[in-house]
Amino acid sequence: MKRYRHYKKDKAIVLSCFGSVVQQQIYTNLKQIVQEKFPQCDVFLSFSSRMVIKHLQKQGIIYKNLPQILADIDMQGYKNIIISSINLYPTNEHQVLKDIVKGFKQFSLANIRYTDALLTKTKDTTLFLKELNETISKKDVANLYIIHGTPKLDTIGIDSISYTKELLELLDENNFACSLEGALPFFAIKDMIIKKYKQKGIKQIQIVPLLLVSGNHYIKDMIEITQVLNKDFDAFIVEPITNDEKFNLLNIPTIQQIILNNISEEIIKLGC
Repeated sequence: MKRYRHYKKDKAIVLSCFGSVVQQQIYTNLKQIVQEKFPQCDVFLSFSSRMVIKHLQKQGIIYKNLPQILADIDMQGYKNIIISSINLYPTNEHQVLKDIVKGFKQFSLANIRYTDALLTKTKDTTLFLKELNETISKKDVANLYIIHGTPKLDTIGIDSISYTKELLELLDENNFACSLEGALPFFAIKDMIIKKYKQKGIKQIQIVPLLLVSGNHYIKDMIEITQVLNKDFDAFIVEPITNDEKFNLLNIPTIQQIILNNISEEIIKLGC
């Protein structure tokens, strides 16, 4: 096929991220980690949030979304493309990624594969959540885990969110999990949470945001939740596990290893 003669480059990896106005450097650091792990591949970074892309563009920082990046690297002639899903759960954003790849494969001659979202496999999810809980827990301090959530209860992949909540609450009787925008949101059940902790005699509560980066949700929502709980308890946001100013899941080595393992798995499936 004459068109295929233009596909002369071997492998590209695209990190498909939501993006962040205030924490984009974390994604840049991740790109470097992936590049070092896979030196035989060229690594690209895409953001799915148009709001983030437009805001950064005003600062002179240019990022592109996944369709734009795919068009660019297809034109450059990459034969094999791995889309790494930098999404915590296989819900809305991950499903959009899959749809984009499915559509692009209709006219691109490249071999294109995408990875699982980070907390898709039960073993990875279980081991990570258990490790996280053991690492951040403190004596006589309750953990309140905050999941971003998804707005629709029929969303594909929502079982992964439900499993997260169920497992964390099984790991410690003083653990509780709620969401920002999804099922069991904090604003709707905060009185029940406060009542539950008072009945247990809890004095201190640690807020643990299950967010890949500490962006606007961290700045706005986590502070507000802490202020609400501080009326009845000594509430505070969990300290960073790694050398960060704020708590970010994406900088935790176990999460980074899941990303690298997922990419390796798809490279093997490509057979190249």
